[in-house]
Amino acid sequence: MSSPIIYVVSDSVGETAELVTKAAISQFNGSGMVLKRFPYVEDIEHVDEVLSLVLLDKAMIAYTLVKPEIRSYMKEQAKKEGITAVDLIGPIIDEIQAFSGKTPLYEPGLVRKLDEDYFKKIEAIEFAVKYDDGRDPRGILKADIVLIGVSRTSKTPLSQYLAHKRLKVANVPLVPEVDPPEELFLVPKEKCFGLKISPEKLNHIRKERLISLGLNDQASYANIERIKEELDFFDQLVNKIKCPVIEVTNKAVEETANLILNYIYKGTS
Repeated sequence: MSSPIIYVVSDSVGETAELVTKAAISQFNGSGMVLKRFPYVEDIEHVDEVLSLVLLDKAMIAYTLVKPEIRSYMKEQAKKEGITAVDLIGPIIDEIQAFSGKTPLYEPGLVRKLDEDYFKKIEAIEFAVKYDDGRDPRGILKADIVLIGVSRTSKTPLSQYLAHKRLKVANVPLVPEVDPPEELFLVPKEKCFGLKISPEKLNHIRKERLISLGLNDQASYANIERIKEELDFFDQLVNKIKCPVIEVTNKAVEETANLILNYIYKGTS
């Protein structure tokens, strides 16, 4: 006796249909069943082709077709031909629509798109952590965005915020005594953003930071003259790179991020 055949049919890649069907088959210890996946079945002609093959193989069908007209056609034609066909997604879409009162998008492949979007976000977050605070200058050339600024100009939280927008961000702290990495002069200036802040605001932020760490707020880190020296160094560098500069003195991270995003999208539109 030949092995039972199940055609897994989908208007996308068919991963969901195959996963559900395999889960069901597992309850029969496999039983020697054969799966044949037919992805991207998007119109009536494709459905007819599948049905003719199913008849030849004396198979059954498990399908995920989100477009109502294609789904209905599959159901009607399978019934007419005496083919066992199981709709894996249609009933739950209909029930959710009735329950929520919302209209489905009826767009194939959205689960895959959502998965890809999620993994891009995770990849960007991991990138921001790996190339935070100039830890590895090689990240500068791999990044979508490079942030430069002196200490306490919100480079790290801004990197993480932009990472959640699926952008790979490297940030580089600037210190007068340390030569900036050579990669900064190789990256396209449109990808690089200088974060500028007033000396008074930075002085306040750094003092608060020292106090929170239980340290003396009179340390050179928070000294106004030292801060001005660092900011002068910053000005010299951004003028040399000729990259955009964003004033962050009184801006929330979200505001700065939106300015960067607007600049990028304007440049690519």
